[in-house]
Amino acid sequence: MEKKRNTKPHISHSWSELPLDLLNSVFERLSFANFQRAKSVCSSWHSASRQSVPRNQIHWLILFPEVNNNNNNNNYSCTLFNLDEKYKHYKTQDLGVEFAKSVCKATYGSWLLMKKYTLNEMYIVNLFTHERINLPPVKLLWEDYELHTTGRQKMIYQGRNVRSPVFWIDEKTKDYVVIWGFGRWCVVYSKKGDTLWNKIPETLGCFDMVYRDHKLYFLSKNDVFKIFDLSGEIPQQTFQWMVSVDKCQPRPPPREWYSSITRLVVTLTGKILKVEQMWVMGSRNWSFRVFEVHSSDLQKKPQRRIHSLRDESILLDQGITVLANDIDGFVVCLPSILRHRRRSPLHTFGNSSFQLYRAQWFVPSFTLK
Repeated sequence: MEKKRNTKPHISHSWSELPLDLLNSVFERLSFANFQRAKSVCSSWHSASRQSVPRNQIHWLILFPEVNNNNNNNNYSCTLFNLDEKYKHYKTQDLGVEFAKSVCKATYGSWLLMKKYTLNEMYIVNLFTHERINLPPVKLLWEDYELHTTGRQKMIYQGRNVRSPVFWIDEKTKDYVVIWGFGRWCVVYSKKGDTLWNKIPETLGCFDMVYRDHKLYFLSKNDVFKIFDLSGEIPQQTFQWMVSVDKCQPRPPPREWYSSITRLVVTLTGKILKVEQMWVMGSRNWSFRVFEVHSSDLQKKPQRRIHSLRDESILLDQGITVLANDIDGFVVCLPSILRHRRRSPLHTFGNSSFQLYRAQWFVPSFTLK
């Protein structure tokens, strides 16, 4: 009898002794906030979290600190809102006065592309780990630009030379690429190890850009659409055509609706959209027109207007879509406003109210070590 008892399988009654494959399956289904809580349960859960990446990631809203006389505590932390937790907000650690004086130009996961407010200098910083990567100075670009422009043109570009910036970074190796339009003069990029900005040929008149999976989707002010492959050492143009409008598509009545923002958006399925944000002058009425301009089954044809993405929401400032509930129409998330067609702006979270003019959407990522 004693021998039979020893052959029975060991049954664990401790959460810390759950099998690794079961823990990985659980972690992959958690939201960002629950993932952070779960990995703090015990050492074995923390170890399992390093091998898992949650699939249920949603977009967060980040409010940046201000530098003013009301900040008596000199605490320059960001306020974060997780929409999956009924607008509960969190505070980051103090990021310093230099961060507060900088302007966020783009986001990728938990990384931010920051531009110093008074200088033409940029850097990448991780919002949670505070890792920082300084980028090459912009001074040489200005010297080259001044050789080809007049005094009036210099005044026009001064102060707004960073146009449609995009970037990507690898969480493990810290390989990165940062791309932005130097005004509408040219598009430049810098990769890990570069000491200066490199120009991408044939990118005059930059209007908007999106970077996904080592491909740069470029739209000029003359509606010339191009695709560049940046997987190699030198960018290679792989596609170009003139975006044309289907004349059968209805347009807003003249002298009523005006296009204020036009952005490229890459969907989760790889389709390229052109989103026009429309508004009525002197009112708060907004509308959006969305066109599919490029996909595997839609190439050199007139852009096709679409009226729903169903299970995807548009993050307009990032040029991407994220998963959403199945809806009729569009959910368009602006940098400081969340709208579903004519939904009123969001200014309250729980019992608190916040000013959203320095707000931006981002999708938190996880560092696997």
